[in-house]
Amino acid sequence: MGEVTVTYTPKSSAPPPAGSGLPILPAVPAPSPPPAPARPAGTPGSPAPQPPRRTAFAEGLDQLRTAATTEPGRLRIIGALLALLVIAFGSVTAWQMTDRAAAAGDVLTSSQPLTSDAADIYRSLADANTAASSGFLAGGQESAATRDRYEKDIRTAAEKLVNAAANANPDSPSTATIAELNRLLPEYKGLIERARTYNRQGFPVGGAYLRYANEKMQQQMLPGAEDLYKKENQRLEADYADARPYPWAAIALGVLALAALAWSQHRTYRRTNRVLNHGLVAATATTTVVLLWLVVGHSVARAALDDSYDHGVRSLNVLHDARIASLKARGNENLTLVARGAQTKEAGDRTYDAYDYAFGADIKALGAHLAAAGKLADDAPGERPVTTAVSSMEEWRKRHSAAREQDENGNYQQALDLVIGDKGATGECFDSVDANLRAALAHEETEFEHAAGDGRDALRGLPAGAAVLAVLGAAGAVLGIGRRLSEYR
Repeated sequence: MGEVTVTYTPKSSAPPPAGSGLPILPAVPAPSPPPAPARPAGTPGSPAPQPPRRTAFAEGLDQLRTAATTEPGRLRIIGALLALLVIAFGSVTAWQMTDRAAAAGDVLTSSQPLTSDAADIYRSLADANTAASSGFLAGGQESAATRDRYEKDIRTAAEKLVNAAANANPDSPSTATIAELNRLLPEYKGLIERARTYNRQGFPVGGAYLRYANEKMQQQMLPGAEDLYKKENQRLEADYADARPYPWAAIALGVLALAALAWSQHRTYRRTNRVLNHGLVAATATTTVVLLWLVVGHSVARAALDDSYDHGVRSLNVLHDARIASLKARGNENLTLVARGAQTKEAGDRTYDAYDYAFGADIKALGAHLAAAGKLADDAPGERPVTTAVSSMEEWRKRHSAAREQDENGNYQQALDLVIGDKGATGECFDSVDANLRAALAHEETEFEHAAGDGRDALRGLPAGAAVLAVLGAAGAVLGIGRRLSEYR
């Protein structure tokens, strides 16, 4: 028989018998069927959608609800909330009182002293200008006292500028003003020295140099010093505004914490008939101490700061303004004789000497400031020098009128004697006004320092004490609740 040819592929075959010598090949896996097309959700036979994964917050709420169904769980929640409230109260108290204590300290040690320094810079520059014009009027007979007064004023202005530059914030507007005044001061001194040199030699150009120096002082330096004074005064006002407001957030948290502690103790009493829980009582006591310390301490500090402002800062500002007005008046009075009608001013239908017209405005401002200072003075030591200054100002007006009458009648030397002479001159009145204003300023500065110091001291230790007591109060609340929890074990 011939060979039979197999025309189909066998589906499977048995492995060759052992010992046949044929290799055993691995079985070939059948091809996998293609994936079935996806079915839309909701169609028959599709898998059910998985629910979205829950957030940790939602799971935490579920656990909290579960815990709240049992008394131990409720106690743990109450203890955590009490501790959180007490800690929040202490933290907000420490934060708010730290800011207010810092502002009260700045009022006493920074902003008010810098305001006084700025006023002293103005006074020193104006007085130096007045002394320079007085020396010029004396000609070759300039007294040593006048020269020393000028040099002392220049040194004082330079020292105060250095102090102001050291204490001013680098990015504050005052820094640029201080730098400009430091630049102008040597230029002014140079002009004054030239005026003196030419005046001693009898050259009329000396008067021109003096007027040029006065213009630099009146138009650049004194406005700059006045601007510095106003900026530092604004800084002082801002420090007062930061130190005086009541800490309402801390007070509200303190009341809330006390209410929560009282409720928790009442709840404990209703469930156990125990009047006191030592831990909760300790937490209530510490919270009460902090709240009372906060309210009483800040109220005392606020009252002291208000007193330092009403009877210190306001009086100081008015007295500084009065001193500035007196210095301006004296400088214009001297320059009236130096210029001798070279500069005039039109007012209405009349023509006035420019410097004499300015003197009238300055002496009027001086009277208004002295009247305000007298109203603000609250004791005899503060009122007495102001009253004396008013009397000296009135005498100054009379002598000035007499000097102007002599000058207008052509009696220049008599007019000069009535202004810079040894006896019966307006210079005596100016010196009396200046000395009494200086005494009034010293008294009001002392009053301010005492009141502002009391305000700062009333807040001392409050931020740190509130933080420590809040930690102790929170620990007491936790221990008090823990005592109740131990009864369920």
